[in-house]
Amino acid sequence: MKNSAALKAPEILLNGQLVSIQGQDVQTTLLDFLRDRGLTGAKEGCAEGECGACTVVAVAPHGNGSAYRAINSCLVFLPMVAGQEIYTVESLANGELAAAQKALASAGGSQCGYCTPGFVMSLFAEHYRPDRSRRCDPHSLGGNLCRCTGYRPIRDAALSLEAPPPGMFLERLSRPAPQIDVLEYQAADARFSRPTSIDECLAIAAENPEARWLAGATDLGVESNLRFRRWNHLISLDAVSALHEFEETADSVRIGAALTLSDIGTCWTAAPDALQQWLPLFASPTLRNLATLGGNLATASPIGDSAPLLAALDAAVEVARRDGRRTVPLHSFFTGYRRTVLQAGELITAIEIPKPLPSFTRFYKVAKRRMDDISTVAAGMAMDWDAAGRITRARFAFGGVASTPLRVVAAEEAITGLSWDESAVERVQSILDSSLRPISDHRGSAEYRLAVAQSLIEKFWCDSQEAGA
Repeated sequence: MKNSAALKAPEILLNGQLVSIQGQDVQTTLLDFLRDRGLTGAKEGCAEGECGACTVVAVAPHGNGSAYRAINSCLVFLPMVAGQEIYTVESLANGELAAAQKALASAGGSQCGYCTPGFVMSLFAEHYRPDRSRRCDPHSLGGNLCRCTGYRPIRDAALSLEAPPPGMFLERLSRPAPQIDVLEYQAADARFSRPTSIDECLAIAAENPEARWLAGATDLGVESNLRFRRWNHLISLDAVSALHEFEETADSVRIGAALTLSDIGTCWTAAPDALQQWLPLFASPTLRNLATLGGNLATASPIGDSAPLLAALDAAVEVARRDGRRTVPLHSFFTGYRRTVLQAGELITAIEIPKPLPSFTRFYKVAKRRMDDISTVAAGMAMDWDAAGRITRARFAFGGVASTPLRVVAAEEAITGLSWDESAVERVQSILDSSLRPISDHRGSAEYRLAVAQSLIEKFWCDSQEAGA
């Protein structure tokens, strides 16, 4: 991979100025780099992307132009943004406060001020959102926590903003975002590789079986910050265009493994109802702007929110290795707690969902909070019927009820060919009672999790009745 792009000194276009990152440790976070340069508006509150105090914006592709994308700088390793364009809160005021700053000040949306720069940057990104035709959406500020002001004045500030004013920031959106180029970066005994093709990824991984794939870093960033994990080689997938593709045909929906969750929501315009229910409940906007579907599956968390939904849609995982590719049905992808069928050097390249999609789908998430929280129990459910009202396909998939995400095939088979009525609901609930093996933890007892899973079956039946399915 010796080309001119790889040999350039790595730089960031930071607040309009080129800044070298040469000599920085591979796992230095963007947040720490900013603060070391005196840009202390961004704060570290949680170091895991939960509070939003570290929010900055990156310039991302949007059609033929660009968009400002709010991200958690505490989770981003510095080489990940080499060649990219980043703005912090310090860049917004040019002689006078920016509109987002004025709105928060006028509405009384700040007290101690610790969280305020994060709110400002998320609101700035929403204010300049290219496809926005109405008032700013207060939900775009999700993932930013305020512990003293209260959210009403912050919401009022968001709703007060109208069209973004002309000027440098608006003009910037008419031009393309920076292209993510190949990068080889070495610091001390750690290496960062950013190839541009799947074959290059696999070749690099073959040289070092201990290398870790890196996409949004929403999981690895937490391990680095809070558990002090260090890796000698990270292989970034950001520049591999084949991993960011989305394709919908008459036969299937194919989602590139490194496509961010936010981009999935934008690309899949004809998505089923379950995806519309799932996406807003998956973490926060700043995390969805980084997190990927492939990364969420590869972590193999038993409470990950994507697996139940995808399993209910009969999704399969496409895996690449040096001698070819294989496809693994999602319901057999997980082999144990935090374990999958992936072998050393293998890479998830895409998730494929067959068509026709189920005629009725739902996603349910039970957590302490409705938004931006970890699931106690999550469920994806789907069903089809024939003309006589008999069940031709049923899917019941859960997270949080076993050591892996789980599809309850026995329950699906038990009601196929039957009418979807209260008797069928009770049959499914009875099978769940003997099939699920939840654990007790601080989010809920095993008994509670089982009861929730069974109650969600009844909710699915009620929802199907209301929809007239």
